[in-house]
Amino acid sequence: MRSVLLSLIGLIAFLCLWEAVPRLGLVNPALLPGPSVIPAAFLKEVASGAWFQAVASSLSHYVLGLGLGAALGVALGVATGMYRNAEDFTAWIVRVLRPVPGLAWVPFAILWFGVDTKAAVFIIAMGVFWIVYFAAHGAIRSVDRDLIEVADAFGFRSGRQRLVKILLPAATPGILVGLRTALGQAWMAVVAAEIFGVFGLGQRMMQASSLLSTDVVVVYMLTMAALYGFLDTAFVALQGWLLRWKA
Repeated sequence: MRSVLLSLIGLIAFLCLWEAVPRLGLVNPALLPGPSVIPAAFLKEVASGAWFQAVASSLSHYVLGLGLGAALGVALGVATGMYRNAEDFTAWIVRVLRPVPGLAWVPFAILWFGVDTKAAVFIIAMGVFWIVYFAAHGAIRSVDRDLIEVADAFGFRSGRQRLVKILLPAATPGILVGLRTALGQAWMAVVAAEIFGVFGLGQRMMQASSLLSTDVVVVYMLTMAALYGFLDTAFVALQGWLLRWKA
């Protein structure tokens, strides 16, 4: 109860400070709107239908990009974690491509896919791929070698048997940590993917900022925060259910 109360007091203090800054003239209200004007801006966006359309569009980009990037990341991470030859074969490919930021892929996304949903999905997938890849690779590598020896003793000698019976169950906690991190990274990639013209929350933010409608910008910032909070909470519940055997 005490921690909840302190959190509530901290939130109220933050909102009061935020409201005071533009009201006292410390910052132009056109550049930093107070929280008191945000509900009206939100209701206006909802009434126009723009909010629902932007949320639906961004969620479709988010889910597809996250799913594609995570699936490829897990698959390659598990493969290189299981087989030393696969890790050696991809070692320099990883070293070359890993430092390239997601935004650097925007020009190629436009050239390859045009200003289209496919381009947004590609950029989001690139934004989450490496996070999940290294999480899966590290989780597989960190599996206790004694477990593999036990698997051999019970006749689980093929790669598929080891993967299903030993490696994946033991590596699941580490993989899930990477996936949870990717949930947040994917929202950052959504903005990067949409600011160049693909319709969604990012594009609406850029349109509003160009018109100095900073209250609308804040609406969509808070929308992304709320969506992430909901998805993260749901993922934590799923994670707890998947790992209930550890309790």
